Amino acid sequence: MKSVVADYRYRALCMRIVPTAGSTIYLTDHPRDLVMSGHTYLSTAGYQFTGYSGAAGFSPAAIDIEGIAGASGLTRAAVGSGLFDGARCYVFATTWTSPVEDEEPITAGIFGKATLLDDRYQIGGVSLVDALNQTVGQTYGAQCPKVFGGQEYGGCMVNLAANGNTVTGTVTSVTSASVFTDSGRGEAADTFGAGTIQFTSGPNAGLKALEIKSFSGGVFTTFEPFYYLPVAGNTYTAIRGCRKRMSDCQARAGGSNIVNFGGFPWIPTSSTYSQVGQN
Repeated sequence: MKSVVADYRYRALCMRIVPTAGSTIYLTDHPRDLVMSGHTYLSTAGYQFTGYSGAAGFSPAAIDIEGIAGASGLTRAAVGSGLFDGARCYVFATTWTSPVEDEEPITAGIFGKATLLDDRYQIGGVSLVDALNQTVGQTYGAQCPKVFGGQEYGGCMVNLAANGNTVTGTVTSVTSASVFTDSGRGEAADTFGAGTIQFTSGPNAGLKALEIKSFSGGVFTTFEPFYYLPVAGNTYTAIRGCRKRMSDCQARAGGSNIVNFGGFPWIPTSSTYSQVGQN
């Protein structure tokens, strides 16, 4: 049983969306904006909290919202670029006559893939308990399973803020929404391969960083196109990537980071086992 329950006579639902990048969005189904803990929960029309479903035990609940792209801070560009993919969502009820943030917690979840249908968006998610549905323990394989730049105990430990791992630059020419050039870059080929790039100016500023497919001669190629076509003069921030190979680890910090390599490149492959006993 909940320790605190909002007054049913003046009950209003509120939602707090925390994207993976960018500012938090505050929404309410009350006809007027509600201010709580210094945050303004917007009553802007154009979105609908379609509800949630829950179950006893550890079965993940479902959370769904839909609305008009552009309303309540959920812009078409932000939704289309994937800014809200993986965002955290917190739903609670409060007494609108005297609102208190998180007064009656209802559910919390993680958004999945956001989709655009003409000028409308749909976002579905599952509860935070779904985060427990993952493999626990170390995975053995040729490639390193660690997150590049992770500073947790036993992590990668590469400092992304040092040794040129994070750089800034300016686009000098554009081929397409996924291929553009910075002629001022002099790094070796594939330096930024498997890394990320995010624009800090221009139409894509503030949108989600995209993974870099390849880099050579100052030319960046991303796996996905940016939502808007980049323009010469746009500035960006790029972070070096890691292909998860031992050679990548040896290239970091003068080879000293090899002690943190988490892969097992000498594990026999299935093809090796299949040859055992054959002439």
